[in-house]
Amino acid sequence: MTDGDSSTYWKSNPYLSDKFTGEDDWLHPQWVILDLGAAEKIDTLRIDWGNPYARNYVVQYWSGEKEPLSNATAGAWIAIGINIDGRGGLETLKFTPPPPPLRYIRIWMTQSSNTASDRNPSSGDKRSSVGYAIRELYAGTYTANDEFVDLVKHQPDGGQTVVHASSVDPWHSAADLTSEAGDQTGMDLFYTSGITNHLPAMIPIAMLYSTPEDAAAQIAYVEKRGYPISYVEMGEEPDGQKMLPEDYGALYLQFASALHKVDPKLKLGGPVFEGVNEDIEVWPDARGRVSWLGRFLDYLKEHGRLADLTFMSFEHYPFPPCEITWSDLYREPELTEGILKIWRVDGLPASVPLINTESNVSWGLTQPMTEIFAALWLGDSVGSFLTFGGDIYYHSPIQPEPIRSGCRGWSTYGNFVADEHLNIRAHTSQYHASRIINLEWVKHGAGIHQLFRASSDLKDDAGHALITAYPVKLPDGQWSVMVINKDQSNPHRVTLVFNDETAMPHSFSGPVTMTTFGSEQYLWRSEGPQSHPDPNLPPVSTTVQAGQNPSFTLPKASLNVLRGRIEGGGR
Repeated sequence: MTDGDSSTYWKSNPYLSDKFTGEDDWLHPQWVILDLGAAEKIDTLRIDWGNPYARNYVVQYWSGEKEPLSNATAGAWIAIGINIDGRGGLETLKFTPPPPPLRYIRIWMTQSSNTASDRNPSSGDKRSSVGYAIRELYAGTYTANDEFVDLVKHQPDGGQTVVHASSVDPWHSAADLTSEAGDQTGMDLFYTSGITNHLPAMIPIAMLYSTPEDAAAQIAYVEKRGYPISYVEMGEEPDGQKMLPEDYGALYLQFASALHKVDPKLKLGGPVFEGVNEDIEVWPDARGRVSWLGRFLDYLKEHGRLADLTFMSFEHYPFPPCEITWSDLYREPELTEGILKIWRVDGLPASVPLINTESNVSWGLTQPMTEIFAALWLGDSVGSFLTFGGDIYYHSPIQPEPIRSGCRGWSTYGNFVADEHLNIRAHTSQYHASRIINLEWVKHGAGIHQLFRASSDLKDDAGHALITAYPVKLPDGQWSVMVINKDQSNPHRVTLVFNDETAMPHSFSGPVTMTTFGSEQYLWRSEGPQSHPDPNLPPVSTTVQAGQNPSFTLPKASLNVLRGRIEGGGR
């Protein structure tokens, strides 16, 4: 829309039009936001429409000091122009009186002309004639000589004035196919590589940038090949794409219908939120509602389709990559508990499982991802997630990746230190932590595990809990307690007390297996492309004979699992 080429244009997603949603277009308004980069005086907006164009639309400016996409409640959209009889072509709107200096202009489109697309007007495909299309945008002022001064930068390939859009048109004809190689792993390679450990896998389908037919074909292929599917995750971070919840809901229902025609038993879910630590807010609707998830859930309820949401998924990346400090470790349990509570407060039914489908210390590459910090964070993240009501936790970066430069030094997202050819040279701290969590703390395939809450009375001078613990009663009656010492400098001797409903305290008795991984086994050496851990020792396991009032020494900065039986069995 600002590339200077009137032969190219933006077009909204046709699946959000009344021809596909069965709802009036004004219920799914499409929009574009022109960001001038700084507050400017303007009195004129020019819109070079393509086909289809908007017959009804409103031009607005943002009143807030912060940008409107991530600060949806920090301002309001003020109308400066209304057109209820748009004719397409090059439309010029003069604002009298001129608005105050503004940076953000929004065009809010509520009725389409439904005229055939300029790209292929004779195709006969109804998708080409619904929605909205804009070729170029111009904003500025007129001089005393009646000359238009355009403040928009028009140039291709970056550097042009930024425009944000509500959606994009995802459908293509055969003529649009290119020969460029893609970067996505095929389903056959994924399922036969061993990465699934022969277990059913969660399969994502593109929703914001694809069509229901494509998604159905993808899942049909996977099932015809005999590959097992556990869940189908719908979409690509709609909050990060700034999609309104009602638009996501409309697409969700269309894709769900298409997928259930392939297999009625598929378990579908989403919305695949980006890693956030607080509720996601959007511009208020007519009823003043601002919660993204709350409005999406209401949309499903109002259409009688809440049952199509069999799980709620989100990502977890809690810390900005360049701002991480050791004290962030103390925050992880409260961040996890807080976000799980928020999703339920938004209206997510207790019967709908919560699934963390992507996670790491940060969304950007940062050296703490490969330090002992990351191992302790992972233990706290998994333990607190399951303890506070989460159902399934995916720690996603399991494939080898090369060492690269990031914030605070050289690092990798993954569990392995690999060279440029992806040959594994060593393991990272999260690899060792993952093994402790999955092989020592819990037991795969053993049966139902019971999780309990725990508290610690050891705090630093700032009131931070230095020790966190996550007890699990294993199917065989043993107790397994993951205990994390987040004191970077000091070991601590701790006593574990188990209390049941009789208020009778219990403790470990007999042999107790203690498995430890910490700063004594692992230290990351940042040496550019040759960065590596040294030492890089595996977890240490010892057997301790618990006597009366047994206590255990937790090394500094360590992840530990204590496993054994308690006197009297305990509950």
